[in-house]
Amino acid sequence: MKVDLFDFELPQDRIALRPVRPRDAARMLVVRGDNTPFEDKGVLDLPSCLQPGDVLVFNDTRVIPAQLEGRRAGGDAKIGATLHKRLDLRRWQAFVRNAKRVKIADQLIFGGGVTAIAEERHGDGSLTLAFEGNEPVEVLLDRAGTMPLPPYIAQKRGVDEADLEDYQTMFAEKPGAVAAPTASLHFTDRLIEALDERGVARETLTLHVGAGTFLPVKADDTDDHVMHSEFGIITPQTAERLNQARFEGRRIIAVGTTSLRLLESAADEDRTFSPFEGDTDIFITPGYRFKGVDGLMTNFHLPKSTLLMLVSALMGRDRMLAAYAHAIDKEYRFYSYGDSSLLLP
Repeated sequence: MKVDLFDFELPQDRIALRPVRPRDAARMLVVRGDNTPFEDKGVLDLPSCLQPGDVLVFNDTRVIPAQLEGRRAGGDAKIGATLHKRLDLRRWQAFVRNAKRVKIADQLIFGGGVTAIAEERHGDGSLTLAFEGNEPVEVLLDRAGTMPLPPYIAQKRGVDEADLEDYQTMFAEKPGAVAAPTASLHFTDRLIEALDERGVARETLTLHVGAGTFLPVKADDTDDHVMHSEFGIITPQTAERLNQARFEGRRIIAVGTTSLRLLESAADEDRTFSPFEGDTDIFITPGYRFKGVDGLMTNFHLPKSTLLMLVSALMGRDRMLAAYAHAIDKEYRFYSYGDSSLLLP
């Protein structure tokens, strides 16, 4: 499909630079698969929008301070690195600003005495960085790194102390993401309590979101776009419980596109889940037949993005573009710190 089919005009003042407080005070647009009117709700209305027995699936990844600023050793060339994907204990794939000034085997010097060697250049322009020393890379990042806010926020303001908490979900346990699973940012203890009272079940999986989630689609046609890969885990116990829920006819609703992508990667053609541990580069566009999920809670996405294509695959392109036009007209807040939507095909 032509990428231009997923374009829309978004006023810049609709891009949320801060989350609402409290988190669960965000608005939520409910979009159903039939042609019923869109429903303007709030995130706190989520329990009443779900059925007892529904299963919400959350991503428990934790964002690491993966944004580094430094220079090339032996020169004054300033570079910035955003870690993208862990390769092993000391090596990370990274998108590097001013990468043309970096040669293979160059040493890069970051703050706090943190150094890395540029080992390999990849086809997408990223570099493999091998961190020097014996300290765990997580310790080095705590010393030298900052929270990697999305580009559309970072271009408008700097990272500050508030982001250390604002850009983590209440489910964040497994360090490794360089972008938050933002649909879960809206959840609070009181919302979880209300969901429990409604009889809505919860499961977690782990998908370490990479910086590739923010990369623009440069191809003119979706067939020519190369999707980034991300590492994920669904345990045997979680897969078993999800299969039991499906056997009992209960709906499985992903909280966030990251959860959805991993669920779809782990689902067989007969809609059975298998345990999963490894990389997924699944690219979901209209025409895809969903095997793992019955619904999705997600924020509002960028024009011509892979995530807008994903929600269009779930609900239909015309339906989603109409929903986005409604959201713009009703002044919903967009992107990572913005409002939410509940998509029920």
